[in-house]
Amino acid sequence: MAETKREIERKYEATAGADVPDLTRVRDVATVVDEGVVELDAVYHDTPDLRLAADSITLRRRTGGPDAGWHLKFPVAAGVRDEIRAPLSDTLPADLAALLRSRVRGGEVVPVVRLRSARDVRRLLDADDGLLAELSVDTVRARRLPRGPRASWTEIEVEAADDADPAVLDAVEKRLRKAGVRPSRAPSKLARALAETAPDDHGHDDRPDAPPPAAPGTAGAAVLAYVRKQAEAIVALDPAVRRDLPDAVHQLRVACRRLRSALKTYRSVLDRNATDPLGAELKWLAGELGAARDQEVLAERLRALLGDVPRTLRRGPVKARLRVWDTARTGDARRKAVAALDSDRYLALLDRLDALLADPPLREAASRDAAKVLARAVRKDHARLAARVDHALSLAPGRERDLALHEARKAAKRARYAADAARPTLGKPAKKFSRRVKKVQSLLGEHQDSVVARATLRDLAARAHAAGETAFTWGLLYGREEAAADAAERGLPEAWARAVPL
Repeated sequence: MAETKREIERKYEATAGADVPDLTRVRDVATVVDEGVVELDAVYHDTPDLRLAADSITLRRRTGGPDAGWHLKFPVAAGVRDEIRAPLSDTLPADLAALLRSRVRGGEVVPVVRLRSARDVRRLLDADDGLLAELSVDTVRARRLPRGPRASWTEIEVEAADDADPAVLDAVEKRLRKAGVRPSRAPSKLARALAETAPDDHGHDDRPDAPPPAAPGTAGAAVLAYVRKQAEAIVALDPAVRRDLPDAVHQLRVACRRLRSALKTYRSVLDRNATDPLGAELKWLAGELGAARDQEVLAERLRALLGDVPRTLRRGPVKARLRVWDTARTGDARRKAVAALDSDRYLALLDRLDALLADPPLREAASRDAAKVLARAVRKDHARLAARVDHALSLAPGRERDLALHEARKAAKRARYAADAARPTLGKPAKKFSRRVKKVQSLLGEHQDSVVARATLRDLAARAHAAGETAFTWGLLYGREEAAADAAERGLPEAWARAVPL
């Protein structure tokens, strides 16, 4: 079973036989314990075209040391990575392979570099013998596989202990810099090994790079940049969903929706004959992810509602019933989301997005000035939203009005996403428009969340009644949800009046 460790470390240039300065002069470091030298042997794996390295992801199989096994590292921030470990085995463990699926697709990972390191370890302890950090002087020998060039170097690596304040790294760095030690130019051993063992490319093509599909400043360049950003977000968020990280499902679903919305909004730029089928697949994926996200939002809402009810008004085992309901639905929703990511249909979608970006189906408007084309598209989405809001507000309260408000919410998202895509081109006007439409979207979202919550509360009340429990508390919550929906509707006209077009 894989386990995850947050790794916070820094690397420094060093020379063979370099002396490490006295680290007991570092703030909070009371003693330095020499742990001796350990021999490490790591084989790093990647696709033949180094897709993992391109995204600063490392995958290695290492022997030697206390943590022998498979290690998969995802970047979090500068000097911070999440390391996911699995026991040593001859082949890549399935749970790690799944985390690479959005990048590897139907390909395979192969050994690309072997690093053998002699690691001289020192443990930095505080006055209570608590571990603050671990410093090692690594003498590294690298070889490009299978039988490529070699390289060697020495570096210093300082890693904060799991429960230590990362500020200790600043103090250690200050001491190292005073001793003339400088930060490494390479972000990782793998990055340095790949750079220093790159084979000579005698077959290099000296022809100039192909021009971009759309000239800078054109509508095509602006739209393709946004499409690429969302497509890359889908690939990057895939492993976060599989790891069940907070908000990962929501962010992946938003990337799908933003991309689908852009393909619709900017049909004057990208040919809909090519993009409509992609939009249908993005809608499918967002729908498969939606069950997990919708359940998460709904459960949080109901827990908050129940938490606001005085204890004297909580009749029957309401908290237990809500917990059982959520547990059952959450498990099913998560399995559905992961199953979608494991499907061949999903991989085909990713490949089709790559193909779209490699050879975009640009229309005549793609060569025109970006500001004019994008502003026109945003105004068109605003007009579409206006028609839906006006229609919804003209209806009497009831099911038809609820459905119309929900359709208006979808149009508000599309208008907001259109403005967000145009922000790099249109600047402050697009940002201001997006912010105001987001207010409209939030009110419509609050209304729709209340509609969904009331349907669930009716179901929970019926289940409680069938089990011989009182439905009083569920009815109380239902009334509060009705009031929340009414408040959202009352606030809509004013928010909508402020959402003026560009």
